[in-house]
Amino acid sequence: MAPIRVLVIDDSVVIRRVLCDVLGADPAIEVAGTAASGQIGLSKISLLKPDLVTLDVEMPGLSGLETVKEIRRLYPKLPVIMFSTLTECGASTTLDALELGASDYVTKPSNTGSLDVTQARIRRELIPKVIALCPQARVGPQATLLIPPSQARRIVPAAKRQSAARVDILAIGTSTGGPNALAALFPSLPRNLPVPIVVVQHMPPLFTRLLSERLNKTSGLVIQEGVKGEKLETCHAWIAPGDFHMVLERREGSVHLALNQDPPENSCRPAVDVLFRSVARTYGANVLAVVLTGMGSDGVRGCEVVREQGGQVLVQDEASSVVWGMPGQVAAAGYADGIFPLDAMAQEIERRVWAHRVLAGSSAGMAGESGSNGHGE
Repeated sequence: MAPIRVLVIDDSVVIRRVLCDVLGADPAIEVAGTAASGQIGLSKISLLKPDLVTLDVEMPGLSGLETVKEIRRLYPKLPVIMFSTLTECGASTTLDALELGASDYVTKPSNTGSLDVTQARIRRELIPKVIALCPQARVGPQATLLIPPSQARRIVPAAKRQSAARVDILAIGTSTGGPNALAALFPSLPRNLPVPIVVVQHMPPLFTRLLSERLNKTSGLVIQEGVKGEKLETCHAWIAPGDFHMVLERREGSVHLALNQDPPENSCRPAVDVLFRSVARTYGANVLAVVLTGMGSDGVRGCEVVREQGGQVLVQDEASSVVWGMPGQVAAAGYADGIFPLDAMAQEIERRVWAHRVLAGSSAGMAGESGSNGHGE
């Protein structure tokens, strides 16, 4: 199998050298070349024909945003990983780059004081994304299943399940490609959706707040970053803050958010598995869990618990996913009640949420019913 050819575009000599050393040390990757500016990088793409490009977010001259926009125009399917600073400006620009078509991002280590630590962190965060985004290095979801088939068969196949229970909460998990998937999903959900929504998007601190603010501007729902103690309400969505697991707590007849910094799971904090397990414990069978595009296997064990409790699970299909890691793993484990393209997911969510509320009559009546469902929303 040929190595993955990567073009590094960054105006910093130091960063170019670090990236070349880290990437070149991996046997699955070959550094095809480097460029000190966006303009030079664009000219080298046609010559070197890389499989993937790493691109600095903030560069003089042709900016990272201008460069990724031009890459998308000329090479629509070429994977691009943005190399971003962990600052408000860097985070905002990175989200802009993702909207323009960048595939993913990695944050630059800051103040590590050690070249070895810097290289180790870049290796840990960058290499898996390079491999996941390049088709020639992908493996099928069956190859790394966390749940043995013998255990997966204990879950009743979707086709043989009895009628599902009423949905009282929607839980969403996503990673690579998630910001754009959420940006497409939320505006398509009705503003009177009679359930609360909780979300894990793998992102560091600051990024999750800026993402929630952007999504809130384009959706009829109220979307915000999760806050400790917040009471869950219908028509609202909360995104787990970076570096915190988000879980649910029931007290005094209502459900509230709680945050913790317990050890990462699946190398992630926040982790989808942590949220999904908590949602299943709190709401039992009245859960609709949705796994969107993402790298890795986070969410598989959480979906197992959701299904064991009688809840429902939907996953995004491979064709519309940037990386079919997370949803593909859930589907391969046998936990998906349905597999849908992203542009059909909102309609299916809405159908399942309203399924046991149609007898209530008008939308107003249905919303009122949801408000007194015993969960305190």
